Amino acid sequence: MTYVPFHIHGAERPGAWVVTCDHATNRVPPAIANGTLGLSDADMNRHIAYDIGAMGVTLALAETLNAPAIASDFSRLVIDPNRGEDDPTLLMKLYDGTVIPGNRHAGPDETERRLALFHRPYHAALAGLAARPGAVLVSVHSFTPQLQGRAPRPWHVGVLSADDRRLADPLLARLRAEPDLCIGDNEPYAGHLPGDAVDRHALAHGRPNVLIELRNDLIADRAGQIHWARRIAPLIAAARRDAGL
Repeated sequence: MTYVPFHIHGAERPGAWVVTCDHATNRVPPAIANGTLGLSDADMNRHIAYDIGAMGVTLALAETLNAPAIASDFSRLVIDPNRGEDDPTLLMKLYDGTVIPGNRHAGPDETERRLALFHRPYHAALAGLAARPGAVLVSVHSFTPQLQGRAPRPWHVGVLSADDRRLADPLLARLRAEPDLCIGDNEPYAGHLPGDAVDRHALAHGRPNVLIELRNDLIADRAGQIHWARRIAPLIAAARRDAGL
């Protein structure tokens, strides 16, 4: 069977939302050194290889919103689909204290090969979905509760946005009204990077958008993924109404 570096779920669903998961899996395709980057299984199951739990949340959220979803099917360590092609972190050689052996000697030719095999096909497919009339982009990610040598991260949910805060601000207000949640505004990261997925498919086209970060210990299993998708879906829908979108 021919390998495709992404999966689209619910393409026929009529909702205006387009739910994306850039870091959905930790898969290393066979075209990369017969499917290995030289890391242990333990490292490949860490946050450095993919966004733990994000794919399950994405699929459940898209189903609840009656909207399509797209998920990558290659590890962010192969090449990061949430980075622009000229971003220095596009192909990581060291991540959160771990050296990536399979990337250690990867130069411009190897980067170009991986862009052609994985990164560009994913973005071409996402561009097709995002071109739906009235599309609103929701990007789902997860973050580790603590990076090595850093302070613990207290947030349950982070809402990331750049200059376009049409959806982010009302969503933050809705989330902050939930008394049991610690919510971050552009936490644990700040905004977006030039050329990243939201910049490319939403900001550059004036499409409403929001990026949601969930702490990965909350969504490590199926029950948590469904719970958070169902909890967030009505808040996103209400925020869209609040914004008049």
